[in-house]
Amino acid sequence: MTTTDPVAAAGLVTREIHTGSREDQTTRVLVARRTYPAAQADLWSALTEAERIPRWFLPVSGDLEVGGRYQFEGNAGGVVERCVQPDSFAVTWEFGGQVSWLEIRLHPDGPDVTTLELVHEAVVDPDFWAQFGPGAVGVGWDGALRGLGLHLESGAALDAAEVEAWTLSPDGVAFTRAAATGWGEAAIADGDDTTAAREAAERTLAFYTTPPTEE
Repeated sequence: MTTTDPVAAAGLVTREIHTGSREDQTTRVLVARRTYPAAQADLWSALTEAERIPRWFLPVSGDLEVGGRYQFEGNAGGVVERCVQPDSFAVTWEFGGQVSWLEIRLHPDGPDVTTLELVHEAVVDPDFWAQFGPGAVGVGWDGALRGLGLHLESGAALDAAEVEAWTLSPDGVAFTRAAATGWGEAAIADGDDTTAAREAAERTLAFYTTPPTEE
């Protein structure tokens, strides 16, 4: 399902935050779900084939097999830890010297309807969480899930310049505001202070929608 209403588009994603642990360290677990009008095999292809991933996300290099290392251009890289085609895969998500863990699960809801569940777990610096909350990561995934939906609808590659321009347009800002607000409410549901979580969501919105300054 696609929609031109930016707030409705953000509403296609359901969001949850959970507190977890890894090796005696507290983690934050971000869960995003969106249902696509696509067959599971087609969605799996879009998510896992190196020649198709750049059409909606970023160019990727490396070995997309279990045990192999991958790298997204200008973004995260990591190791493919597990792959159960066409149901799920798990990778490490390594960026800026930090390691987190990403799992994608696909649930067929019919011949041409599939729900994607994205689970991103990380050890988060408390000061960073206080400043931005889960939206710092969550809003980025919202944008990726939107791009995936546009690609599945048309089969075509997205134009990166057009995507960037849309993000800073009134519709793009409305989409980001709805997504950031949604992540703030998910954090509140997990026990975060209401006022602090909503203020963090506003800072996340500003981060994503402030145009870069000219040097």
